[in-house]
Amino acid sequence: MIGDEHDLEHAVQDELRLVEAGHPDEEMSMPIADWQFDPTDVQRYEVGLHTLLGAVEAEHDGEHQGPPAL
Repeated sequence: MIGDEHDLEHAVQDELRLVEAGHPDEEMSMPIADWQFDPTDVQRYEVGLHTLLGAVEAEHDGEHQGPPAL
């Protein structure tokens, strides 16, 4: 299972790099009809990726700490 989480973490990081490398400013200067993506949708997608990455990292960190003390 750890390998799957590690693979997921890397996949999300790769996707974030692609999203962050986009050029929304260039697209914003074009007419709306020529936009490939709505910038708001791109921002939502990026926020979702950051949330997913945070969850994967938290799960990964939790495995190294062991179960919570009661």
